[in-house]
Amino acid sequence: MTAQQQLGAGPVTGTGATLEVDALTKRYGGTVALDGVSFDVRPGEIFGFVGSNGAGKTTTMRIALGVLAADSGQVRLGGRPVDLDVRRTIGYMPEERGLYPKMKVGEQLTYLAELHGVDRAAARRAVLRWAEQLGVDHRLGDTVDALSLGNQQRVQLAAALVHDPAVLVLDEPFSGLDPVAVDVMSEVLREKARAGVPVLFSSHQLDLVQRLCDRVGILVAGRMRTVGTVGEVRRGGGTRLEVHAPAAAPGWAQGLPGVTVLTHDRGRTVLALGDGADDQRVLAAALATGPVRGFTVTTPSLTDLYREVVA
Repeated sequence: MTAQQQLGAGPVTGTGATLEVDALTKRYGGTVALDGVSFDVRPGEIFGFVGSNGAGKTTTMRIALGVLAADSGQVRLGGRPVDLDVRRTIGYMPEERGLYPKMKVGEQLTYLAELHGVDRAAARRAVLRWAEQLGVDHRLGDTVDALSLGNQQRVQLAAALVHDPAVLVLDEPFSGLDPVAVDVMSEVLREKARAGVPVLFSSHQLDLVQRLCDRVGILVAGRMRTVGTVGEVRRGGGTRLEVHAPAAAPGWAQGLPGVTVLTHDRGRTVLALGDGADDQRVLAAALATGPVRGFTVTTPSLTDLYREVVA
């Protein structure tokens, strides 16, 4: 049974509802998959859900979709617990392919829309619209297994959109896409957000998360380590100094108050500044090694911060 099959048929609700994930816990024997995970995705917001493999992202999404039961906690959409009727209003894109490989693309998308309660004429219009927007309208007569992996990914997204969902939940939607396809898919997510739809997606492409998302949550070993706007999360990582001192030895900044050496590579050093750090003292120490070609205060990227949080 595919993920779409599990959703069943039913009415479609409008946008404007908040997706709330409230204190989810889940165990598999002695393994804690989720430990009190909480966050929300607001109407018109794109929320990036990041974490290493096995952190619990897919488990959280499956519970949100209602196809996996939590040991405790709850997921609500617009204040209503996720039941069968609510599940029918969710657009879900699984990381693994959930389509019938031998069924023609157009027929399959129409069928999936009808499963969600869309009448046939409206379903066909929705299929054409999203196929055109995602660049697969010329492949509607082909079977799914005749498509490239990238085009299968586009069709999978179309399957999540054809019933005009109240919320989008996407597991690694950008995996395997070329830069043009990433741009196309990004614009689709922005369009849905502009229409008031909460959009939740997981991704390992943190530069894309940083560029696309309003807020982000970092999940580590089943616990939500940090949640906030991309700017808040980055600023929470503290101040960085990038120093280019070509003659400096690797340990030149060791022992400076409030300073942690993050990286040093051929005279280029990245430092984290904590309490008690004095950038002028750092500059003096760098100049003591010889000429300083660069001295820049920066905010850590989401990728840099993620590495530190996960480590």
